[in-house]
Amino acid sequence: MSAYADQRVLVVGGTSGVGLATAREFVTQGADTVIASRSPQRLDAALAVLGGLTASGGGAVNGQTLDICSEEEVEKFAATAGEFDHVVVSAGETPMGRVDALPLADAYAAMDSKFWGAYRIARSVRVRPTGSLTLLAGYLSQRPGRASALQSAINAALEALVRGLALEYAPLRVNAVSPGLLRTPLWEGMDVTARERMYEAAAQRLPVGRVGEAADVAQAVLFVTGNAYATGTTVYVDGGGTIA
Repeated sequence: MSAYADQRVLVVGGTSGVGLATAREFVTQGADTVIASRSPQRLDAALAVLGGLTASGGGAVNGQTLDICSEEEVEKFAATAGEFDHVVVSAGETPMGRVDALPLADAYAAMDSKFWGAYRIARSVRVRPTGSLTLLAGYLSQRPGRASALQSAINAALEALVRGLALEYAPLRVNAVSPGLLRTPLWEGMDVTARERMYEAAAQRLPVGRVGEAADVAQAVLFVTGNAYATGTTVYVDGGGTIA
């Protein structure tokens, strides 16, 4: 029997990319999984995919519309959702751009979404002391690019938050997973040719010889949620991007 059978899991941002891949793993392993997103359309599409796993013997899955940028919505959800064994926060919208070119309103919105959104969940949603809270950051915390100072700062802040929460919330385990470049819907708005060139260039640079997939990161998430001796740490799943 899976270690996640009969456990309740919340995946915030569980409708696409890493969040959906993570929810898929939990459902497959028997967890009663709630996916949250601010988009009802994405929720419906994700539930249609994950519901097939439930029908095949996986755990139950439910959806919740939730805007993590709204303190009121997060607190209202937390008041009625009950306790979870594991909470994973993978939501967050962070537009790219140089500091001197990115509008301040966009920079504030990025911080409010990815950092303060995770902070709101960590502050309000109840997690059993024997469980875990996992935040998705990013390897740019260690390897900033030429137009990613803001993303680097947000990811570094999330990793620092994890270390502090691991002490404040102990014995609850709190960890971060920081992905590198992934082949996910995040890049769907990019020109197809430019996107493939980006992937090819990264594959040539990375020691593993390829870009990552959402499933690679989902496996790391389930590693830290399932390892009772892991807390206050950041796991980098970046194909060697921090050293290449």
